[in-house]
Amino acid sequence: MIIKNVSDDTLDLRLDSRTIHMTAGEERPVTAPEVKDSRLRQALQVREIAIVRPMTDEEAAALDAELSA
Repeated sequence: MIIKNVSDDTLDLRLDSRTIHMTAGEERPVTAPEVKDSRLRQALQVREIAIVRPMTDEEAAALDAELSA
């Protein structure tokens, strides 16, 4: 999934697997297991982030390469 920081402030989303730093309005990909992370769910509930759309195959491949490096 692609998530977006809908806050006006910078956000550090500390997940079990990694910390995602996002500036205001920035979009970032997250893996399927990360979508289930309670911290991501909490950020969704308080509307710090929003789910934008599913990842494309190219975005998924790029995220896999980034996480495996």
